[in-house]
Amino acid sequence: MTLPLRPDIGFVPTPTDAMTAMLKLADLTPVDVVYDLGCGDGRLLIQAAVDYGVQGVGIDVDAALLAQAQGKADRAGVGDRLRFYQGNLFDVDLRQATVVLIYLLPHLNLRLRPRLLSQLQPGSRVVSHMFDMGTWFPDRTLRPERSEEDSVLYLWRLPQVIPGHLQPPR
Repeated sequence: MTLPLRPDIGFVPTPTDAMTAMLKLADLTPVDVVYDLGCGDGRLLIQAAVDYGVQGVGIDVDAALLAQAQGKADRAGVGDRLRFYQGNLFDVDLRQATVVLIYLLPHLNLRLRPRLLSQLQPGSRVVSHMFDMGTWFPDRTLRPERSEEDSVLYLWRLPQVIPGHLQPPR
């Protein structure tokens, strides 16, 4: 018997101004593959595909939100570049991602760090809305102007890996 997936956090939409700033901070290009962990209704990933031409993958546990996301992506004309999957964000294979977007609570960010380090390639970017990664110092922190809320954004660029050592971001 398969148990239904339960969210670790409820869906809270990323404010529009924070979405715009997150995507700009990620320095997206059309060759990027963007993963949105806890994508909800897909608005952030859809905006990335529309504005920057990226391909992307959205992961969430809520099947109803994922159905909304696919419908919105199709209506926006980017449904062929985005895939939405129901699943646990701590189990997803991130090896194809060049950018990971998150809006998770601090303890969830900390749980995610080992997977980010072990699966993302050097130079990959991680952008978080509102919450940092503990002892990982961000490469950049940004507070969007004219914010709908008191948003803080964090960017980490994964460094080159030294053979035999797993180096955390600065």
